[in-house]
Amino acid sequence: MNDLFGGRGPQKAAPGYSAADIEVLEGLEPVRRRPGMYIGGTDENALHHLAAEIIDNAMDEAVAGHADTIWVTLEAGNWLCVRDNGRGIPVDPHPKFPKQSALEVILTTLHSGGKFGGKAYATSGGLHGVGSSVVNALAERMEVEVARDRTLFTQAYERGKPVTKLKNAGAVQNRRGTQIRFKPDPEIFGALPFRPERLFRFCRSKAYLFKGVEIRWACDASLASDTVPADTTLHFPGGLNDFLGAAIEGKATVVPAPWTGDMPFPEDQGRVEWAMTWLDQGEGFQNTYANTIPTPQGGTHEAGMRAAVVKGLRAYGELKKEKRAATITAEDALAGLAGMLSVFIRNPQFQGQTKDRLTSQEAAKLVEGALRDHFDHWLTGDMANADNLLAFCIERAEERIRRREQKETPRKSATRKLRLPGKLADCAREGIEGTELFLVEGDSAGGSAKQARDRETQAVLPLRGKILNVASASADKLRANQELKDLVEALGCGVGDRFDGTRLRYGRVIIMTDADVDGAHIAALLMTFFYQELRKLVDDGRLYLAQPPLYRLQASGKSIYAMDDADKERILKREFKANQKVEISRFKGLGEMPPALLKETTMDQKRRKLLRVVLPAEDRAATSTRVDALMGRRPELRFKFIQDNASLLDAEALDA
Repeated sequence: MNDLFGGRGPQKAAPGYSAADIEVLEGLEPVRRRPGMYIGGTDENALHHLAAEIIDNAMDEAVAGHADTIWVTLEAGNWLCVRDNGRGIPVDPHPKFPKQSALEVILTTLHSGGKFGGKAYATSGGLHGVGSSVVNALAERMEVEVARDRTLFTQAYERGKPVTKLKNAGAVQNRRGTQIRFKPDPEIFGALPFRPERLFRFCRSKAYLFKGVEIRWACDASLASDTVPADTTLHFPGGLNDFLGAAIEGKATVVPAPWTGDMPFPEDQGRVEWAMTWLDQGEGFQNTYANTIPTPQGGTHEAGMRAAVVKGLRAYGELKKEKRAATITAEDALAGLAGMLSVFIRNPQFQGQTKDRLTSQEAAKLVEGALRDHFDHWLTGDMANADNLLAFCIERAEERIRRREQKETPRKSATRKLRLPGKLADCAREGIEGTELFLVEGDSAGGSAKQARDRETQAVLPLRGKILNVASASADKLRANQELKDLVEALGCGVGDRFDGTRLRYGRVIIMTDADVDGAHIAALLMTFFYQELRKLVDDGRLYLAQPPLYRLQASGKSIYAMDDADKERILKREFKANQKVEISRFKGLGEMPPALLKETTMDQKRRKLLRVVLPAEDRAATSTRVDALMGRRPELRFKFIQDNASLLDAEALDA
């Protein structure tokens, strides 16, 4: 038998190791010896976990319907005081330990509390029975006041041990509930202080999560700041909807109003509340909570939410006969999702004492069932915005597929030369400082531009005619479009989520099209491409529009260029005499403009004019809506825009 476990016979006990070496830790001593087992360590996160445990206990009283106000006070000297107006911890003798009050048992014994049986608290965040006792063990001093039956009781503890007996402090008329005031032990946490900003944010999130509670925050004047008031009342009747509004303030969204709801689970198994929207730009976020406990690592409740959203979008796409909706995954549907999800369930199971992840298996099914029907009704109740959301998610799916298939080419290095589009006339300078890429329409204009350019800093890429409208094209068409492939290859920085500004090959990208309607259309298509696929490049101020003239006016040796018809009339009146004969030449296009003239008017950095393309930061939502209306897949939006703005065109403009 011994051979099965390594072929060695019975071993002698190690010298000096006997029953006398087995140490039994009693009471709260294990917590002080190994705090990491209970609160994850002794760093700043662990320190604030102590505050969270005490505040969560007060919140449990509120969620259970026994309290509606919580006082949280951060005092000088690293003292934290938390009080509620709930029932108050019981102070009568404990049946199992008749020489101790229930209060003392709770604060000095691990795995004791009123949340195991489920009678005192239907839904609670603290179900391990170690919260208050662990805080007591790791506190230099803890002072407890309990107001029950119009009587005030007090007791003090130091490092987990009572230093006073439970005292009857006399009658109180207008007070009930529990107050715990404690100071973390420097022997455990060193000189780490509570951070007012972190505690204030935590309290504010609790007030958002349970709209039935009012949290009265206060801190010592020396701890107040621009972001942390000395005292304030936190109460949010809108709950998670208010929470989401504060989190996305100033950000553009795909849909004008968030998807919100609050409903019970079947058979009195708890309830769920949610508030969600989709950000038009940037990464989204999903903040989830279980019984008001933050779950930064998500868990089963978040999995239920993901399933409801993905299945709902696919079902809506099937309803609209949009086959591409079947490609939507959780990655696509949640990439831009800004969501708040809060569940209240019986006997929640968490991963570890720090409760970062919910593991209760029933939560996934409960949340998916509650959200799915509501999401379906929300989508079909406003199909115009639902169509926008579906298109948004399909674009994410197509972008994901494109990223997977696309082979991107890095910028040339000292060891090897980059494969570049054949029509690109690159500049000589290696770095992007001072370099420019001109995008011109057609080989003819490209030829003139290549002769007119400064070969050291200016590159030219001719594009064939009008490029693809990326706002309404499918991913397949985008991947197949050679003009866009050439453009992306020339820029070298990637597109979409894989944009890498460090690999950009040029400091400026200049769209240079003819000064007519067709040129304006091509410029609009190119700007749409940059807005959809390379928005960071636009945000960084690297996209420009060249301003070539449409007319040249000459008389008596004087030559002046006009940008358009209005500019031409203005110049005729201001620069030439009334009866003077003026020769007016209209440029048919950049390709017919002599290179010297193109350089003089449009490409010479000392004399030209450029328009920088910018996105108004204060009104991103309006920009997104306008691009979607004018360039997107829905022609009825363009028709409406034309109807709304037709009156702005005068007869002369129409004739032109």
